[in-house]
Amino acid sequence: MFGGDEDTARPEAAAPAGEAGETPVAVEQEADEVAHSEAAVVEADTDERVAAAAESTEQEPPVEVEEDTESAATPDQDEPVAEAVADAALAATAVAAAAATAERPTAPALETCGLDPALAQSMILRLREAEPRLSVWLGIVLEGVEEAGDELWKRLRFLLRSLDAPAAEVDAFVDDFRGWLERMEYVQLDEFRSELQYRLTLALDMEDEEDERSRLFLKISEGLSRTREQFSRRLDSLFSSHGELNESFWEELEELFIMADLGYEPSLELVERLRERARKENVTRVEDVRGLLMAEVDEIFRLPRRISAVNPPEVVLFIGVNGVGKTTTIAKLAHRARMQGKKVMIAAADTFRAAAIEQLQVWAERVGALFHARPAGSDPASVAYEAMDRALAEKVDILFVDTAGRLQTKVNLMEELTKIRQVLGKKHEGAPHRCILVIDATTGQNALSQAKLFKEAAGVDELILTKLDGTAKGGVAIAVAMQEKLPITYVGLGEKLEDLRPFNGADYARALLGDLDQGK
Repeated sequence: MFGGDEDTARPEAAAPAGEAGETPVAVEQEADEVAHSEAAVVEADTDERVAAAAESTEQEPPVEVEEDTESAATPDQDEPVAEAVADAALAATAVAAAAATAERPTAPALETCGLDPALAQSMILRLREAEPRLSVWLGIVLEGVEEAGDELWKRLRFLLRSLDAPAAEVDAFVDDFRGWLERMEYVQLDEFRSELQYRLTLALDMEDEEDERSRLFLKISEGLSRTREQFSRRLDSLFSSHGELNESFWEELEELFIMADLGYEPSLELVERLRERARKENVTRVEDVRGLLMAEVDEIFRLPRRISAVNPPEVVLFIGVNGVGKTTTIAKLAHRARMQGKKVMIAAADTFRAAAIEQLQVWAERVGALFHARPAGSDPASVAYEAMDRALAEKVDILFVDTAGRLQTKVNLMEELTKIRQVLGKKHEGAPHRCILVIDATTGQNALSQAKLFKEAAGVDELILTKLDGTAKGGVAIAVAMQEKLPITYVGLGEKLEDLRPFNGADYARALLGDLDQGK
């Protein structure tokens, strides 16, 4: 059991009796003198009885047997020896069983992490019987807890240890979260419960869990409520006013897309793709177009497979105009990486605004990331180079580099971004590994022009769409993905650290267009 020797954990069999005429030999059993005193007494007594029986047997004259008669001992002659041998075997078995019982390891006690044993026992039974979802487990563990304190830390440790998280990592998680609460001055559970679940989701790698996906869909659905209110209403009206697919329907659908901030060219392309899909699938009724549209939108957002492995540290360059939420987006991504156990550094290469440097430093302290900066007015490329050098020396896992965000039409800004890319690559081959353009969903068509110009001048690998929760122009996500063929990796759905979420095309389509049976 748990690495024990199978032979010692099982009682030994009694030694077989010798052949006729041989003296039986008592079984020798080694036992612990302190733990098995009674067994030792039994063994000694048994040895005496066996010896006496053997001596008695030797003194008896042999029984003469006539020729041609079967040789057999009488029952009276065999009884003393047989009884002694049987007693010896039983005694040896008892001794072995006693020794095995004493040496058998006891079952490990439930790790209570400081909780009352009865509470811990009750809680583990409920956790095992509950539906295997993080939100359900967290509800059980936090039951009766109203604010941060020792009881909360004990229960968090208990939950994480029950999920086989290493003790050192559990302590680090709890200490990190406790420090964050102190910096944010949060006390009541309602103030930080959502953040706690978000951190646990990342730490336990449960972001793809169905429960978490449902929570994310609700956030996206709420964020797109204003867009959906206008877009879906017009779409429903269009569907209800047409029965069969005809040229008039497609023209009105194209106008609807343009009014939803998809842009002229993306709107034309989307209508053509829908017409082709309808032809291939032999769709003739207007009411079936909603399903075609959802499938098409999902395909537009489908991310291509790419190699994500890099020679650490991974370097991520952030670009975008001022005011799009670039600084807070960096902080939110740094927070995610920290919760995933990564060592993070943030470099403030936007040296044209002192306020930007100070704001980024505050965020770095809040999320527990390293920070590198130089005084305002310094050369941005020098800041990036020094940060890269430091990240290599301090074995950082991921380096986020902020850049200036003056108007994208200025040639000097684009030249500056090119220089930053060059110095990063010179110091660390392959860097930057990702270049992320942050755009503001509320700007509509301006977001399209920013994506186009930045992609041409500085190179863009992916997009992050911010402020999606406060706009009626959420359709711009479709337009920019179609026009620039760039993947949208995250969307901003609020001001909290947890409100930057991975983008999912299927969820976006559902949130924007509603269920397939809607309007039928």
